[in-house]
Amino acid sequence: MQKGLKRELGLLDVFCLASGAMISSGLFILPGLAYAKSGPALIFAYVLAGILVIPALLAKAELATAMPKAGGVYFFIERSLGAAAGTVGGMASWFSLSFKSAFALMGMGTFAILVYPEISPLQIKMIAVGFCLTFMFINIVGVKHTGRLQVHLVLVLFGILILYVLGGCSFINHQNFIPFMPFGFGSVFATAGLVFVSFGGLTKVTCVSEEVKNPGRNIPLGMVLAFVTVMILYVLVIFVTVGLVDPQKLADTTIPISLGAGTFTGTFGIVVLALAAILAFVTTANGAILSASRNLLAISRDQILPGIFSKLNARFRTPHVPIIFTALFMIAVILFLDLEDLAKTASTLKILLFTLVNISLIVMRESKIQNYRPTFRSPLYPWIYIIGIVGYLFLLSQIGKVPLLIAGGFIIVSLVWYMIYARAQIGRFSALIHVIERITDSKLVDNSLHSELKDILIERDGIVEDRFDELIKKCVILDVPNASTDDEIFSLLAETISQDLELDQKALYELFWEREKQSSTVLAPGLAVPHIVLEGTGKFDIVMVRCREGIKFSCTPHPVHTLFALVGSIDERNFHLRALSAIAQIVQDKEFDENWMKARSIEALRDIVLLAERKRIKAG
Repeated sequence: MQKGLKRELGLLDVFCLASGAMISSGLFILPGLAYAKSGPALIFAYVLAGILVIPALLAKAELATAMPKAGGVYFFIERSLGAAAGTVGGMASWFSLSFKSAFALMGMGTFAILVYPEISPLQIKMIAVGFCLTFMFINIVGVKHTGRLQVHLVLVLFGILILYVLGGCSFINHQNFIPFMPFGFGSVFATAGLVFVSFGGLTKVTCVSEEVKNPGRNIPLGMVLAFVTVMILYVLVIFVTVGLVDPQKLADTTIPISLGAGTFTGTFGIVVLALAAILAFVTTANGAILSASRNLLAISRDQILPGIFSKLNARFRTPHVPIIFTALFMIAVILFLDLEDLAKTASTLKILLFTLVNISLIVMRESKIQNYRPTFRSPLYPWIYIIGIVGYLFLLSQIGKVPLLIAGGFIIVSLVWYMIYARAQIGRFSALIHVIERITDSKLVDNSLHSELKDILIERDGIVEDRFDELIKKCVILDVPNASTDDEIFSLLAETISQDLELDQKALYELFWEREKQSSTVLAPGLAVPHIVLEGTGKFDIVMVRCREGIKFSCTPHPVHTLFALVGSIDERNFHLRALSAIAQIVQDKEFDENWMKARSIEALRDIVLLAERKRIKAG
């Protein structure tokens, strides 16, 4: 079996990948264009755009902690809304990330001209291609190297921008803020749609969540820290820039931050901020190749794309084919395509993806799939996501006809590919089918998604199965439909165990009663653990029982809903004690009783025990 991706990215890596993806054209180019539309109120536009990102941020943070798999957005959409929506979402995510990265590399040309005025357009493209190939190589060698590069680049970039803010504060001309909102409040909403792409890279770190150490903590914490830090930095840098640059020049420039630095440091400041801008574009391009290639990996794993895209490099354990394919696609874009409408289309697809992610979060919650267990649960459910969906649809209405038409064509092509190639390859059921199952009270699905989520949780939590787990995986589980007595349950246990261990049924029945008469095996309200010792050696078995209506034990007025029956020979005494300890840890979970009673199948009951948090002791 092919090994998965290495978990090498820590909290600082997540923070820098998310931050670096946001600080590029959205800060170094767009403020001038945004100022022409809304004046000094563009500060509010950036804040509004950031607020609209929050629902998608929280949704992705929750989904990523429940399903930390390569592909991020694609994986969430496919598992919640189905393969058709997943095909559209996965290809749209790869498309938008690739174009964002290519656009960032080309954006370097705007600032390279400041440093080297004699540079030609072809040379600019060659520089972009050179960087693209460099990042391709770095990504193939390993995500650890990519993460380290991103950390260094982002920290240097933050340092330059902080110095810019601190140095520029003393030279602000307050008259530049009057009038503050010359084009009315409506212009702020329109400008928010323009600058929304500035925050679009924040959540793409979920594409590499399979390579993040301790994803349950590091992904949501890293994303939130990146969002807060960059939001504050955006507001401060734009505030200082508006205060420094002449309004006419600011409305006409594509290098606003460099002009701001030039007002109080001269040519030196212009060059330093131009280099900072190039650094920002580098971080965006580097992170985008990393994220986009993981989209293709995840899509191929699910057989929506040919299997060659899911192969990992034998030496570096990185998806070299998706990395190379993404880089070559970006080079083609850099060399041959006009990016203006395509960049807008990428933004349109990003907003569409955010909409689908919000819907995915709602579907996963409402499916009530037991093994959907995020370590981070986003607040204000479901209203914040409904508001987010409405906000994203409003932004789409403001984006323009051409990008919507191109995006619509892209969606149609993706669906055609799904119908022709992928549909016959896929047999999974999505969480949406589980929602329909709940509403109609019909049995429509198998346990494929339930089992997949279990495997993801085992990997996420680093669960190393011990002997107790191995027994639970193959033990008999009885779901008793009607109220019963202790005598009826002992008889049922004796019948079940006699078949499994080839022992005398009557003798087993008598052993259970003999043990019960010595002292009650009801250890807590609702819980019983009858256990008996068998003759011979090397024998041990477990049977689990659930009875929603309750088992009446003569020694207690409380009905028993959960029962673990343990049978073992005298030489298994030590493991018998370990099994009792494991059961004690499992049932102490505050959600155990509720989950046990709500479980909808035998396998769901089994997973409650297998995924429980407890101290595991390796065999041997």
